[in-house]
Amino acid sequence: MAPCDYPTDGAQDRDSPEAYNIPAMEPRIQYAKTKDGVSIAYATSGQGPPLVVCPTGWLQFSLYRQVPSFNALMERLGTGRLLVEYDARGTGLSERNVKDFSLEARLQDLEAVVQAARIGRFALFATLLNGVVAIAYAARHQRQVSQLILYGTFSRGAEVMPSKRLNPLIELCRSNWELASQVFSDMSLREQQPDVALQQSEFLRASCSGEVAAEMLAQGVEIDVGDLLPLIKAPTLVIHRRGDAIVPSALGQKLAAGIPNARFVPLEGTIHAPHLGDTDAVVGAIDEFLGEGEEAAAGAKLASDHIHTILFTDVEGSTALTQRLGDSRARELLREHEGIVREALKAHGGSEVKTMGDGFMASFSSATKALECTIAMQRAFAEHNKTAEEPIRVRIGLNAGEPIAEDKDLFGTAVNLAARICAHAEAGQILAPVVVRELTAGKQFLFADLGETALRGFEDPVRLYELRWRQS
Repeated sequence: MAPCDYPTDGAQDRDSPEAYNIPAMEPRIQYAKTKDGVSIAYATSGQGPPLVVCPTGWLQFSLYRQVPSFNALMERLGTGRLLVEYDARGTGLSERNVKDFSLEARLQDLEAVVQAARIGRFALFATLLNGVVAIAYAARHQRQVSQLILYGTFSRGAEVMPSKRLNPLIELCRSNWELASQVFSDMSLREQQPDVALQQSEFLRASCSGEVAAEMLAQGVEIDVGDLLPLIKAPTLVIHRRGDAIVPSALGQKLAAGIPNARFVPLEGTIHAPHLGDTDAVVGAIDEFLGEGEEAAAGAKLASDHIHTILFTDVEGSTALTQRLGDSRARELLREHEGIVREALKAHGGSEVKTMGDGFMASFSSATKALECTIAMQRAFAEHNKTAEEPIRVRIGLNAGEPIAEDKDLFGTAVNLAARICAHAEAGQILAPVVVRELTAGKQFLFADLGETALRGFEDPVRLYELRWRQS
């Protein structure tokens, strides 16, 4: 799907990417279904630790990516990471004909996207109107949110603008959306960047209707997540510009004070949007914060003072797959492989060491957990292949030993043998040497003895066993 295949009342013609001499973004738009049946548009890009970005107000992410400064911000945040973006219900490419914009409904949007994207633990980033969604999600899903980033947001809508001031804006949204959209854009941009304010108002009108904007404001002002702040366990970064013209900086300080061990970073400036003004300071604070967590996670399970069980996956015929299907469709299939593998690793305590595009290397402190993980993977691929137009066929190899841990990676004979065993496997197979079989003796796994096998790079043959995952 092209990024802007929707009615825009002419905004697309006036504000196309070509007008800025930048290429149009081509997000891989997919749809997730919420528990209450609403279709939510989302896209993933890049590779690495996942970062989920909540919607920017009412703005459609693929349309707003045509703004060079916003696109540059997302590109910088997505460097070295798996970036997940989505449109809130009622906006953008998501289902428009909805009435419920309560906190519970908006949480369902985020929950559906996380499930559909098949990501385990992830960092969560939210601004302005969707800060309350991120706060509630982090409080309720403590094990999934690795880090929380809140920019220019609040815990209680009524503190930003009392009802007597907000109600006239709500009515203006319903009666004259063109004027209301310009008022919202002018709030922090008119004086310093009038051209950007005009452009943003056009994007607002293209992204949602005035009625949706009115309902989101009316229902949003009632939301108060202050009592959830002490429940957040994830490391939290709160960023706020001191002169923010929309959300007072004091509300950012209040957030940081209410969240255990939160870090507050005040920045200079009055423009609310993080992609305008001093963006280097914004990105620098976020990168430093995320980098701390990503380094800790990468090194958490790489200590070499005990036996590791090493696991490799490999998608069979990935090169031929690309030649036959083309880069875009083949990459889509590989993303599905990545999602299934990461979900299984998360569920069974595995540590992703690295991905090689069409395969993974992972480490386990328990051989039993490693085998349980491989079974879960192959069963998930088998279930996927029942209805898929293009099946994903994966081979898996394991070994156990004491590898060398260095620079967030594992090296040594134990790792090399696991890779060779994986290369020897056929699609749908799980192969392991005798050491893995012995470490899991008595655990009721079913193995078939394949006998002595010569593997490239090893002088002596290796006795291999096939784990019968369909019967286990």
